[in-house]
Amino acid sequence: MDEKHIDEAIEILGKRLKDWDLPIVSNLAAERRSPFSILISTVLSSRTKDEVTASATERLMSRASSPEQMLRLSEEQIAELIYPVGFYKTKARAILHICKELIERFGSLVPDTIENLLTLKGVGRKTANLVVSLVYEKEGICVDTHVHRISNRLGYVRTKTPAQTEYALREKLPRRYWIDFNTLLVTFGREICRPISPLCSQCPIRHLCDRIGVTHNR
Repeated sequence: MDEKHIDEAIEILGKRLKDWDLPIVSNLAAERRSPFSILISTVLSSRTKDEVTASATERLMSRASSPEQMLRLSEEQIAELIYPVGFYKTKARAILHICKELIERFGSLVPDTIENLLTLKGVGRKTANLVVSLVYEKEGICVDTHVHRISNRLGYVRTKTPAQTEYALREKLPRRYWIDFNTLLVTFGREICRPISPLCSQCPIRHLCDRIGVTHNR
């Protein structure tokens, strides 16, 4: 994809977004849920299907919608509430640690900078960027497997890891697209540009795509 075509691609995907199901965290942000619930949901979403994340988030938030309430639950109780998210026991432990840090260091508020979010154990760059962009509408580029795969498949960047993709996009992608880029590409990746055998015949931006690495498509 030529750099000049990114505007056209994003415009087309933006128009199609209303026809597709948004990722759970993007939905929560659209519903103006609390920063705390979005942070916790993002932690839960790692290596977990959206429908599982959504159910687990609702169960957990119904019992504990603030860091203080969360600390009244045991690690075992949290694990039971969020099961069957991926690595639910590890995430239960991380959630308690995050809540303790939020209370002790940030006055129970979710930080609004990537730098401060990254000081929380269990919060990586993907989560930090997503919270900053979706919750606080600040410039952040959340790169997960979908964003990494599609950015390379389009030929817009040529990187080997999500971390490399984030920094490449920070150098190349116009800032006006940073906040919405993850929502656009994750949704597009689930609906059309799938990891294996993407639905190229249904792709609204196939005329712009270099199809890097695509050996089979439908």
